[in-house]
Amino acid sequence: MSNAMVPDIPPGADAPFLPPGTLAGQVALVTGGGSGLGLAMALAFARAGADIAVLGRSAERCADGVAQIAALGVRAIACPADVRDEAQVALAFDRAEAELGPVSILANNAGGNFGVLSETMSARAWRAVTQIALDGTLFCSAEFARRRIAAGGGGVIVNNAANYVWTGFPGDAHSSSAKAAVVALSEALAREWAPHGIRVNSIAMGFFPHSASPGGMEPEKLAARGRQLPVGRVALMHEAGWAAALLCSPMTATVAGQCLLLDGGHMNAFRGVADPEFIPPRQRERIL
Repeated sequence: MSNAMVPDIPPGADAPFLPPGTLAGQVALVTGGGSGLGLAMALAFARAGADIAVLGRSAERCADGVAQIAALGVRAIACPADVRDEAQVALAFDRAEAELGPVSILANNAGGNFGVLSETMSARAWRAVTQIALDGTLFCSAEFARRRIAAGGGGVIVNNAANYVWTGFPGDAHSSSAKAAVVALSEALAREWAPHGIRVNSIAMGFFPHSASPGGMEPEKLAARGRQLPVGRVALMHEAGWAAALLCSPMTATVAGQCLLLDGGHMNAFRGVADPEFIPPRQRERIL
């Protein structure tokens, strides 16, 4: 008889995870919300009743995300913009608020990453990652806060971090540094803006498979990777969305300045024990 653990499988993405209408009347702006984790967050907010503004550099990707969100019966618009440009960010907020109303939830998800050896990393490569993840998070958060402080209505921000912010990751020094800074920024902003009723938290994401993941979505590879995690499986995209929506809901009204680790227990439980064999950066095919 096998003693192997059978991992818990969550309900589908359309299963109710918050009381109906929990975020009704709210407007959420999601950066990088046209695909991946950002879209998962946007869909979760929408299922809880919020209207959605999708901000991203690709107008086509924004439009694709908006179509999926609007199919849930909420209002959704695309706001193409580059989070690294403060003027574009302000215009995106202007458009969102003109069409949907005051933005009361901000999800900073926009990011980009590629493996590169630190000693060969150019200034351009460094900035390509750090400016989106860190500068973009600050610019969007500051624009959000200025408007919420002026309105006197409070609000909620959730920022996308990563589970390697406490450990670094070889070959990803730019992303590791930027995401660690995002966690520190979230803590600072939470303290700074608490008197204005603005809560700020972050989520340190582990591996969430998607079509662009190394190895893609091949079931055998995903199953093997899941067996390396204490929970016995890889996470599903909509689980990340649920976490973001919960942190932006009244159910967590006293949670501020926190970073939720969402990695299947990998770092806290099995780090250094059940990890796959370490592969030096130079030997990884994706960054050679």
